[in-house]
Amino acid sequence: MNTRTSPAKIASVTGAGSGIGRAVALALLDDGWSVVLAGRRAEPLQALAAQAETRGQAAMAVPTDVTSPESVQALFSAIEQRFGRLDLLFNNAGVNAPAVPMDELPLDKWFSVINTNVTGVYLCARAAFGLMRRQMPQGGRIINNGSVSAHTPRPFTAPYTASKHAVSGLTKSLALDGRAFNIVASQIDIGNALTELSERMTRGVLQANGSTAPEPMMDARHVADAVRHIAALPLGANVLNMTVMASAMPYVGRG
Repeated sequence: MNTRTSPAKIASVTGAGSGIGRAVALALLDDGWSVVLAGRRAEPLQALAAQAETRGQAAMAVPTDVTSPESVQALFSAIEQRFGRLDLLFNNAGVNAPAVPMDELPLDKWFSVINTNVTGVYLCARAAFGLMRRQMPQGGRIINNGSVSAHTPRPFTAPYTASKHAVSGLTKSLALDGRAFNIVASQIDIGNALTELSERMTRGVLQANGSTAPEPMMDARHVADAVRHIAALPLGANVLNMTVMASAMPYVGRG
């Protein structure tokens, strides 16, 4: 029996089980997208898919380790088998490392950040690029989750900062290499979106002058709204780079 369905718009969100990924997945579902939910933990993905089903929305949970080529290939094979195409990838999965002087940071933490934030983004973009290139009609959109760290670091964040600078280069390469195949790429650089992982920043973050201070935060739904805006554009138009941040966070100016 052929279980393939062909909704008008198919999206995949990595890191969809919590935080920004979950907020974006919910927003896309509300906009009528069928959403493939990818992430390391099966339980929150399945709970989100079940929630979508009760609302008459289409979601499929696929537990995925973005650092594993085999796991990423299984994700995109499942997308192709179920839907036959992919119109949007929100490349969101990422990790951070402890904020310590780099000579005190265990090397496994460096490799964890690079493997997830760079190799994982590349593997998912590569698989999406291949599917978007061979599907008919050809083309699609890839949105990478960057960070204000793609522009300037916080103290003691060399692994994360390096990883997000790499994402910027990858996004530009995707935007260039995708032109021949109607594949467009964007990067959203996010600053201080309130999630379970970032809540600690409201209690104090190390600043460039050596002090520790709480920082303003914004609701993660504003990131979701930014993704919705880019996703709704025709493939003939693009937002290559967008910064969405809490207005008063210490990013511009001295601090």
